[in-house]
Amino acid sequence: MQNLLGPEGPLADDLWVLCGREVSLADLPEGDIIVPVALWLASGETLLARTGRKGVLLGSDEQVESLEGRLGGLSLVALDFPVFSDGRSYSNARVLRERLGYRGELRAVGDVLRDQIFLMRRCGFDSFALRPDRPASGARSALHDFRHVYQQATMDPDTPLLARHD
Repeated sequence: MQNLLGPEGPLADDLWVLCGREVSLADLPEGDIIVPVALWLASGETLLARTGRKGVLLGSDEQVESLEGRLGGLSLVALDFPVFSDGRSYSNARVLRERLGYRGELRAVGDVLRDQIFLMRRCGFDSFALRPDRPASGARSALHDFRHVYQQATMDPDTPLLARHD
């Protein structure tokens, strides 16, 4: 069972199926699917014809720019954190939101820990698949760990301290 967290709390009704990297078109399950980016790039037209929502999984070692012009029809982009110390998916999140204009759900998957959630949210993530050995209870409070920030980020609603002139 995955511990999935959204900005409002635990997401109990997550229906997405995360397909493995070696999945083929013939092996895809019905319903809402998250497919590897390579499959989306090779067979996006075919996938769009299927019923259910579509999502794509992008590894931290894959180029987010490959999705430019190919985000239409995607309801979710999942960015992988293979280990908590691999920060490339933070950069990919900002590129998706700021340069590529992606407005759908952006999910952090992999080695996702509570301590990362505040910064992930600032980079553009709006859902978080916590490691299975970590409870979702208490993780939502991570979104409010800090009251003030010093620099502007993608998802900051308030003016950062360094930009205030009061």
